[in-house]
Amino acid sequence: MNKIAVLNDAFRSTFRGGKVMVSSGVDELPDCVKAEALLRVASFSDFTADNDPHDEHDFGSFDLVGRKFFWKIDCYDQEMQYGSEDPSDPKRTTRVLTLMLASEY
Repeated sequence: MNKIAVLNDAFRSTFRGGKVMVSSGVDELPDCVKAEALLRVASFSDFTADNDPHDEHDFGSFDLVGRKFFWKIDCYDQEMQYGSEDPSDPKRTTRVLTLMLASEY
């Protein structure tokens, strides 16, 4: 597994070392549904060639309470103005995980 995937997995499974954002649609859901959705993100392991073609473990989807959810990790520079020049270097990268409803995409 490449270093970016290892860093993304560490962030996704602990929510440490970056920022976690939720879309307005997710934010409007009951707290118990939001909590379960975040647990699903943290434990996600169903990476395939279709949803992870670059082997970076930066995207996933799942169904919960009759809704489809997407999550995505993006890598920015430390100032969060541009994409990271080197996502494999945590000192130069801020990871942002966004959880959204598929219907919001």
